[in-house]
Order: sequence, then C-alpha cells, then structure tokens
Amino acid sequence: MTHPTDIGRVLALPEPTSHLLTALHLAADGVPVLPLRKGKVPFGNCPACTQNACGGRPNMKTPGPCTCPRPCHGWAAATTDRHVIASPTWARAWRTAAAVAYHPGGAGVTVVDLDDPAAIQWARATLPATRTVPTTRGEHWIYRGTMPSSNAVRPGVDIKSLMQYARWLGPGNGATVALPDAVRALAVKEPPPADRAPQTLTVPLRGGEGECRHRTPAYLDRGIAMAEQRITEARSQVHTTVYRTFLAVLSAHGRCGCLTDDHVARLFAAAQAKGESPRHCTDAWTNARTALGM
Repeated sequence: MTHPTDIGRVLALPEPTSHLLTALHLAADGVPVLPLRKGKVPFGNCPACTQNACGGRPNMKTPGPCTCPRPCHGWAAATTDRHVIASPTWARAWRTAAAVAYHPGGAGVTVVDLDDPAAIQWARATLPATRTVPTTRGEHWIYRGTMPSSNAVRPGVDIKSLMQYARWLGPGNGATVALPDAVRALAVKEPPPADRAPQTLTVPLRGGEGECRHRTPAYLDRGIAMAEQRITEARSQVHTTVYRTFLAVLSAHGRCGCLTDDHVARLFAAAQAKGESPRHCTDAWTNARTALGM
C-alpha cells in the first residue's frame, strides 16, 4: 500500500489523475514507473536536455549523470521514488499522460509482447504458460527474470525487459514463472562463420537429458508446425530466421527425448525449401546446440 502521507499529498494537488495514483501504488510495490503521452511514447526531452545537452542517457540507452527532475529520458526516467513521482514537475506530466508505463527490467521481469492472434497461437504452442495481460491487439506474457530487449524477434513478437518500457495494463492472470531458455533464445544472434563450432553432424541428434514437460504429444507437434510456418513465411534474413527457429525448438523440446529425427527433418525440409543448403541447415543446428550447451 502507498504511504498515507503520499496519498494525502497527491489528493491535495490540482486535479489528481488515476494514472498518478496507479503509478504510486506500483512504485510502492517496487515497480519503476513513468508517464506516457498520446501515442504510447515517453515525454520528450525538456529544453535543458535537448539533444542530450545534459550529458546523460544518450539516446535513452544507458543511465547517465543527468539530474533533470522531469520524466524526460524515456525508460531511464522510470523510478520508484514516490516523492519524485508526486512532485509538481511530474504532476504536470501526469495530468496530460495517456497511460502509465513501467521498466520491466527494473521490476525484475521480462515481457513477451504478442501483437496479434497468430503470435499468441505461437506462444501457446511454444512457451511455458505464465502470467498473461490482455492488450489492445494481443497479450503480454510476463516471466520472472531479465534479459536484453529486442524488437521483432519473430512476426508479431517483441521482448521488453532491460532498457525498455511497457504499458501497465493491469496485473493480469496466472502465476509468473521463471524466464525460459526458449524466450532467451529468440534474442540470440547466430555466431559469425569464423566462430562456428566444428561441423561434425550429418544427421540431427536427439535429446534425452531431462524430464519431459509437454502436456500432450500434440504440444510438440504444434511447436514443430509453428516452427515450419515461421521458416516458410520468412521474407528476408532467411538464414537468421532458420537459426533462431532451431534455437527456439531446441530450447523448448531438445532436452527431454521427445524430439525425433523425423521432427528435425521437417525443419530441415522447410529451411531447404527457402533456399538453405543441407550444410547450412546442419551448421545452424550445430550452432544452436552449442549455444545451448547441448
């Protein structure tokens, strides 16, 4: 609960807003918050900070020495300091704010932003269930743990965690589970050719190192079908798409023994139909296994 003194101060301000009250409650729970203006974007730099004249937080990528009291630096302005949030300077922003945002990385979580029904279908077939929050067009899947943020890791899917903000759309439903390797794998880039592991595979290998966590055999089948679809629908960066798809499949299904050569042959066939050579398929598969320590 927000401290009563802070609530009293907020209510004494001219025209207190529900956004401000929401922000105070979130900050009391350790969630760093900031206001968003129309268009779901942060407030722009104030005159003193224009073009980073303040010397801090260049391009809003890394925290710097700026002590500007305004919510002026995108995600890096997010704070849990209730005195800052309820200050007269921030209060002016709250009165015109269109939404409350928060810094997922600062709250210790990662948001998988699913922007359309196809992305939601992919997540349900590929990722472990976790806390979900409905959005205007899709869902936010929230996992416990942080990672680098990355946009467009696959069609309709963004990852928001460190150095990024997400809209607060309510607490959602379900239990928040630990960030899975399948999500981390989406943001991993394939190593350059010079760094690739020696190519000794001619046939994809099977798993068998851990407990199976698939709910039904159809769970794996849906995951493979979604992976095939992702490769087939690639319009550019086919090799990168193939590698990331292999990485995601191995992260989700590669350690329990359920992933057979027939499944992997389907993935290779989809990749070769997009122009990948058998060697490139084997290279990508080997690199994905190496990246996951398999």
